Amino acid sequence: MAQDFINYKDSATGTTPVVVHTANSNDTVISIRLANIHASSAISVSCYITNGSNYYLIKNAPIPLGGSLELIDGGSKIVLISSDALTVVSDLAASLDSVVSAVDAISA
Repeated sequence: MAQDFINYKDSATGTTPVVVHTANSNDTVISIRLANIHASSAISVSCYITNGSNYYLIKNAPIPLGGSLELIDGGSKIVLISSDALTVVSDLAASLDSVVSAVDAISA
């Protein structure tokens, strides 16, 4: 059986929440990397799953200038069910890049 690995990316996210990925089946998220791309300041970021309510994976986490934050560590995984939306937001305009790696489906 082959696994369908997928990357979802968003660049220069700011103060308006952005949906990086909406699950269309039961997807397994294996990595969430958030990077500070602001030219001169640390940022605070939040990442959450939306499906009727917001379920935070991290809230108002600081990322130093030039730094990044990996939300899934040590082989952990997050399962998104159909219609779950993985959302990110920063406290500064055009300051956050996001890369989400997932297994979309299992195929024969």
